[in-house]
Amino acid sequence: MPYTSTHSKHEIIPCERCGSAIECKANSYTKCQCSVVQLSINEVQYISELYDGCLCAKCLFELQQEYREAIGV
Repeated sequence: MPYTSTHSKHEIIPCERCGSAIECKANSYTKCQCSVVQLSINEVQYISELYDGCLCAKCLFELQQEYREAIGV
């Protein structure tokens, strides 16, 4: 039986917006949960003006919707 570790290969950090624990996979971006939210360059700029750190996919989606409502999309 193969040995499986209970430790994650990636760092567990809090979402800067809601504080929920997220597994940061910056070294494997396409597998990171934040990659599921497809943001335009303008949405990225909007979010980066508000937050510096990592955000969970739920918060990214909510901020995307907030931005779209603000510009009337």
